[in-house]
Amino acid sequence: MLNRIHHVAIICSNYEVSKAFYNNVLGLRIIRETWRAARQSYKLDLALGGDYVIELFSFPSPPERPSRPEARGLRHLAFEVDEVSATVEALKQHNIIAEPVRVDEMTGKRFTFIADPDGLPIEFYEK
Repeated sequence: MLNRIHHVAIICSNYEVSKAFYNNVLGLRIIRETWRAARQSYKLDLALGGDYVIELFSFPSPPERPSRPEARGLRHLAFEVDEVSATVEALKQHNIIAEPVRVDEMTGKRFTFIADPDGLPIEFYEK
């Protein structure tokens, strides 16, 4: 029935800041940027490795969503990386400090978290 996850939709509070974060910091490629006048909103389609993965929206005055303490619902967005340590170092070049690297007790794989400009938890999980 299901083939794959098609995309994740994210609503941001500051479109230009989030656009720069996902494009310039994380390196997602912009596929299409659309201004939707009826909604007073941008829709930015982003790709990773050639695959469409994120829709970034800018709605006027969106309400905040709690992320800590962990709330019910979507917990975080995770990206696979070749090496967590290299990712942490690359993030430092953008003044983004990751949480201490941990080891998944189930898989033995290393991972860490950062927050996007709106506090959305983003995980980097070692391949």
